[in-house]
Amino acid sequence: MRSFRQRFLGNPRVALGLAWLGLVVAVALLADVLAPKDPFAIVGAPFAPPAGDFVLGTDSLGRDVAAGLIHGARTTMLIAVLSTLAAVGFGAIVGAVTGYYGKLVDDVLMRTTEFFQTIPSFLFAIVLIAILSPSAVNLVIAIATVSWPPIARVVRGEVLAVRSREFVQAAVVAGQRDSAILVTQVLPNTLSPLIVTGSLLVATAILFESALSFLGLGAPNQMSWGFMIGAGRSFMREAWWLVMVPGVAILLTVLAINLVGEGLNDALNPRLADL
Repeated sequence: MRSFRQRFLGNPRVALGLAWLGLVVAVALLADVLAPKDPFAIVGAPFAPPAGDFVLGTDSLGRDVAAGLIHGARTTMLIAVLSTLAAVGFGAIVGAVTGYYGKLVDDVLMRTTEFFQTIPSFLFAIVLIAILSPSAVNLVIAIATVSWPPIARVVRGEVLAVRSREFVQAAVVAGQRDSAILVTQVLPNTLSPLIVTGSLLVATAILFESALSFLGLGAPNQMSWGFMIGAGRSFMREAWWLVMVPGVAILLTVLAINLVGEGLNDALNPRLADL
């Protein structure tokens, strides 16, 4: 039987995904070193093609596209990761409480969860940003608000399967508090599907952030990949690179996250442990 590490890292698709994600994270962390100038600064002639001093060209105002891509990686990834962590944390709490207590608590919280799921996620995010006003913090809140219901349902299903097992009943008989049982006995046994779902949720958060920034609802005065596409969409015929470069970055990053998520699912699946 192969170990988790062998099953996960031995998957070539996972290796490709991790390589790209490692590059994106490194670029995001070293953005100020790789592109020390303000990404909004005018540094050249408008619509300079990719060549020479500007390896990815310049936009309609003469801003360096490469600098925008580098700084945009930090903004997009940071908002996506923070909103995913918030959604996973809140969804896990709701799902754990719902699955553990059941009855009236289950009915109330699950009906609330279903209500959120009936609202189109992207339209709901637009409404939230319009109400709260565009900012990085409000982007995180909006994306997390529309993303937590699937997490809650996944955790609830796992808790329902775990709460009747012997080790949980033994903790109840021993007099442990419900909160301690949930934290030490129940939630650790839901980590596998939670990790997989959370990893895939990062890709969705990137798409949400990019779409909102494309519409002008992103973080003001902060460069992001969605903002770059929105700013360059009117000049696709004259300067294809303005949309192509950030668009390919989003495509590859979302694809890499999905490859890693699928690899996690395969590696954590006990049915595939001996394959």
